[in-house]
Amino acid sequence: MFDGPVGDARASLLLAASLLAADAPDRAEVARLSAADAAWATGDVTLCLSTLDGTDTPGRAGGYAGLGTVPAKASADQDGASTTGRDTDHPPSPDTTDVTVPPTESRPPEPPGGPGPGPRWARDAFVRDYRDGMRALLARHPDRAAGPLRRVLDQARTDGRTDRLLRAAAAALLLGDVHAARAAGARALAAARDADCPAAEARALEYLAYGELRAGCHAQARTHAEEGVRAALAAGYRNTAASHHAMLALAASIEGDTATVARHASVALTTARRHGLAQTATLAEWATARADLARGRPLDAYDRLGPLVGPGPRRGHFAVWMLALPCYVEAAVLAGHPQDASTVLADLAQWAAFGVDPHAPAQLARCRALLAPDDRVGDLYLRALALHDERGGDFERARTELLYGRWLRRRRHLREARSRLGAALVGFERCGAGAWADQARGELRANGAASVTEAAGGLSRLTPQQLRIVRYVAEGATNREVAQRLAVSTRTVDYHLRNVFAALGVRSRMELARLVDQESR
Repeated sequence: MFDGPVGDARASLLLAASLLAADAPDRAEVARLSAADAAWATGDVTLCLSTLDGTDTPGRAGGYAGLGTVPAKASADQDGASTTGRDTDHPPSPDTTDVTVPPTESRPPEPPGGPGPGPRWARDAFVRDYRDGMRALLARHPDRAAGPLRRVLDQARTDGRTDRLLRAAAAALLLGDVHAARAAGARALAAARDADCPAAEARALEYLAYGELRAGCHAQARTHAEEGVRAALAAGYRNTAASHHAMLALAASIEGDTATVARHASVALTTARRHGLAQTATLAEWATARADLARGRPLDAYDRLGPLVGPGPRRGHFAVWMLALPCYVEAAVLAGHPQDASTVLADLAQWAAFGVDPHAPAQLARCRALLAPDDRVGDLYLRALALHDERGGDFERARTELLYGRWLRRRRHLREARSRLGAALVGFERCGAGAWADQARGELRANGAASVTEAAGGLSRLTPQQLRIVRYVAEGATNREVAQRLAVSTRTVDYHLRNVFAALGVRSRMELARLVDQESR
């Protein structure tokens, strides 16, 4: 995974100042790297590249070398108030994902005997490798980034300085090496606490939380993110706190806790939109859409994710919206818009080929299965499951089993469907994905096999489609609104609702809402 949400520019700059030795060239160079991080957080790839290259101009960047100067694009006071004088509630976020940058190999060769005088990146191997790796990734050349970023990790193993450990954690996430990210993040956290540096502590907890999420350890991710919110707020860094709230929303979206997702996503989005933090905003929106899918609301997820993955100002940078593509494809297909899902499949294939996301190849095969003709679907789902077995991840594997089992059931392959849906239920229960597990149970019921842990009566008698309609009606939706959300006709909703009333013995929407409330307690 690419670098996680990195917090506000002032936090980055003050962190750099607190961690560096006294000589001005070192302070200036790490301040430049911190400013590049801040530009990355806003989604401004052009600004990030120019900062890394040392080609930023006073008119564009305001000069990042001085520690007292904050990038205009991402600056914020510690209390969250804008310092730019522009309307921060609606910041511009240009689509800069197609920036072309010369490869790092085009730099003139170093003179014999090693790098000579010049900027610090040319003299310090660690900084040079981090810069070159970031630059290659921003230019969409992950093959050229792997070598420099691996060297960053190697050098950090013998260097206990907090700033270097934080860079190593970032490099590991950029490489998709979750184990190394968790290890570097843990060392950075210990070093930050020893140095009594709250800003570094909040940053280390951020990398740890995202690393645990990528490893499928949702409870640990939630713990780190909760600690990160406290550390960031104690230090006065509300943008950093917002990125932790986005992480908490992601963890809750796996568990299917809609209310918790909405609460954390709202906090994250309020700050992200005010200060142009495209990365934090995208993660929060993705978490909300994934919660919609967990609750059987594909049309809601489709509407939310469309602006994030399609061209336009809300797209942010490709390293984040690529992560939401599998959810978008699933939502588009289930909502009845397969043509929209097809248009982004090439992007997902390119992302999978990059090799920085271990789950992407299996997700790509799953998305292709969703869009394939019937004679190819089974082979593609089996291919996806084989890739899941190679890369790990209970949650993503269970999602593939659920979709495959649903497809088999609807084609009356009931015995095989039961096996797939049972595997999905076990996987979801293992990782605490409650709402997703409910979907698997509903499909098993419709397949003729009730879960042994399930209560016998009430809503358990309904089909998955009826359950979705019941939940919307219980929330106050009209039949027309339900039809729009499920991408079906109003007549279909009327038909299912009459059957639901008969099966449950209720006579009104109010009685139905009361029954849903009782059984959800």
